[in-house]
Amino acid sequence: MSFKDICGQEKPIAFLKNAMERGRVSHAYLFSGLSGVGKRTTAEIFARALNCREAPLDACGRCASCLKMDRENHPDILILKPEGQFIRIQEIRALQNQMRFKPFEGGKRVFILVDAERMNSAAANALLKTLEEPAPSNILILVSSRPHQLPLTILSRCQPLRFSPLSTEQIISCLTERLKMDRETASVLAASAGGSIGKALKLHKDAYLKAREDILRKIAAFRKEDPIGVLSLVDVLGKERGALLEGLDILRTWYRDILVYRETGETDKLFHRDCLEALKVCAERMAVPDILQNMKTVSRACNAIERNANKQLTLETMLFRLVHPFS
Repeated sequence: MSFKDICGQEKPIAFLKNAMERGRVSHAYLFSGLSGVGKRTTAEIFARALNCREAPLDACGRCASCLKMDRENHPDILILKPEGQFIRIQEIRALQNQMRFKPFEGGKRVFILVDAERMNSAAANALLKTLEEPAPSNILILVSSRPHQLPLTILSRCQPLRFSPLSTEQIISCLTERLKMDRETASVLAASAGGSIGKALKLHKDAYLKAREDILRKIAAFRKEDPIGVLSLVDVLGKERGALLEGLDILRTWYRDILVYRETGETDKLFHRDCLEALKVCAERMAVPDILQNMKTVSRACNAIERNANKQLTLETMLFRLVHPFS
């Protein structure tokens, strides 16, 4: 892989290339931004580029260094991920032990710390000492989608690099040009991805489109006089926590689209614009207070599921309130 394989993110990539060209690469970086926008991939390609033997300011993908990175056995590029809920002090100390050595083969030793915000306090304090006394041949890249959870003492010692959410059109282009996906499918996934190419790819892999079709067909047919039909949506939403939260997000964006269309009549900002006729029908028959109340109801259900509340009871309560918003 090389920088050209990254979707969007021209500004951070140009910044990194400029740093390499001028010989002003920082000893520590913080790559932050929405999950799935290319932070970790860029960090890995940056590490490749710093050690590539052929391509200037990029990774060639052919030299011995790049091939070792492909096989995940490059001695000068190490990736640390959380084992369990946290990154613990033992893992940071192991990383520090590795940092004592000079590069074995390349020009720099690069250490990529994934989900850096998941360091516990002891691990963060240990890492701070490394940031205060950097070795010239070592580069540390912290990757985080929640940088506000990192201590300010660590943030102040890293060169920040912000990765922006991708536009819908950028995601569509990436899916159609690189994955040869048809534009209609790519448009639906891009609209549902919230600026994250990683999420778009995951939705495609997880058969999201079929689940979305089933959920929206049920919700569009909601009738107050048919409570059994309403409760049948429980089975469609699924039982696994991840799939359930994804299904609830589909409901949330559905009501959001109804509100947007009712108030503006515009379609270019809709998540589910391929279901425009059903949206129009719902927008005509629902009052704005009901739409807003339903959005809050779905959000409360999401929060309850995330706190491990009883799934069946939470969903049945939510669905009852969706057809009777002010009961």
